[in-house]
Amino acid sequence: MIFGRVKSLDAILATAEKKSLHRSLGAFQLTMLGIGAVIGTGIFVLTAEAAQKAGPGMMISFIIAGFVCAFAALCYAEMASMVPVSGSAYTYSYAVMGELIAWMVGWALILEYAVAAGAVSVGWSGYVVGLIEHSFGLDIPAKFVLGPFDGGMINLPAMFIAGLVTLLLVIGTRESATVNALLVVIKVAALTLFIILAVPVMNMDNFEPFAPLGFAGIGAAAASIFFAYVGFDAVSTAAEETKNPQRNMPIGLIGSLAICTIFYLLVAAGVIGSVGAQPVGNGLEPGSRELAAACGAIGDQAVVCSKEALAWTLREIGWPQIGNLIGLAAGLALPSVILMMMFGQTRIFFVMSRDGLLPQAFSKIHPKFNTPHVITIITGIAVALFAAFFPVGQLANISNSGTLFAFAAVSIAVMVIRRTDPGRHRPFRTPAIYLTAPIAILGCLYLFFNLDQKSINLFLIWAAIGLIVYFAYSRSRSHVGRGHVEVHETDADAPPQPVPPAPSLGKD
Repeated sequence: MIFGRVKSLDAILATAEKKSLHRSLGAFQLTMLGIGAVIGTGIFVLTAEAAQKAGPGMMISFIIAGFVCAFAALCYAEMASMVPVSGSAYTYSYAVMGELIAWMVGWALILEYAVAAGAVSVGWSGYVVGLIEHSFGLDIPAKFVLGPFDGGMINLPAMFIAGLVTLLLVIGTRESATVNALLVVIKVAALTLFIILAVPVMNMDNFEPFAPLGFAGIGAAAASIFFAYVGFDAVSTAAEETKNPQRNMPIGLIGSLAICTIFYLLVAAGVIGSVGAQPVGNGLEPGSRELAAACGAIGDQAVVCSKEALAWTLREIGWPQIGNLIGLAAGLALPSVILMMMFGQTRIFFVMSRDGLLPQAFSKIHPKFNTPHVITIITGIAVALFAAFFPVGQLANISNSGTLFAFAAVSIAVMVIRRTDPGRHRPFRTPAIYLTAPIAILGCLYLFFNLDQKSINLFLIWAAIGLIVYFAYSRSRSHVGRGHVEVHETDADAPPQPVPPAPSLGKD
């Protein structure tokens, strides 16, 4: 039966009860946490992709993506407050809808984290290569800094940063909360500086035509831009530490998403108004050889051709040194995002392995470094290969497909558990659940089907592989299937670490 083998919610919660946290976060702290988690990678690297799909209409795309995120966040928050152990949507699904759905959600999260880490690695490469070229007057051959779809051969800088982060995770080096906060400040300061310099020189003529490829282009851009919002789950999972969560969680979630949306709209307006953002070549696919050729024909004199859109824009409007500073800010801040994504990936693998659904070797801990080195190295190799050969937009879209599936599953789970376990204590209750959850599900479906066909096909292939693995290997080895009920003395979310994890920067 599809909803069989439910993992006992009481067994999961027994873990959480051993680590009751002090309720100290108010609405303001939650909002700041959300802004830090959300703002970052997406706006730095996907602005050019969005412009190629929607032109100036990408401003509507940001609003659509933020709207869907807000409804999904409210559903996520109820589950996070009820099941305050990690494992994210995988754990929630296991407790509510059974092992098969949980497996598919976990399998989708594997796709989300690893591919997203690859996307951020490619974004980092674009900014750092641009910084080096403009600061030192070098001309680095494109074949070594771009993948084959982008007109190059291999993206070596992206491989390098993925490898470096893997090494850091294996030896157990983790950024502190202080460093984390500093990097958030750097990201926000860089975007604020961009807005201050770009918005005043806007030319309203650059907003025409507003939607050169129609609403279909705006929808496609929204599906890509969704990548720029993910990270709000950092707020959702803080429910356990929140004072008056029923009041403060919605303020923190909606407040942080609203502020991030305003930030993104101002950045988009600055790009569009100052240098224009019309698609090149009648809407050629971002990250394609055809677009690379079209950009080469015009000397890369369009923001949609840039791998470092914000830095490129500032150089074009007469601020070359500030443009280099934006590149430096991205170079400093983005590796921490890769680290948190790869840590999230190994955490999901670790929990699935401990549930018996993946080989036990995946949860093996290094005797010296006390980290899950086997799965970290496997993840690192996969991320490096993604980063080496695929364009950032394609990776972001593939990652979004996994994220949207997981969020839709959580939204369904919230409605299911309201029916199956109405008396369960809920520190936070999703308002108007039978309106909010269906809107979140429909929004996720809308964005999913606005992804490019290649990403949808890859997700379906990945899902099919997941089903084969489940029925050929995992189902017969599942601890729940064998009747093992486990209560872990330590938090179920992560491999043993000498230092507790810093708040996630998200994959923004």
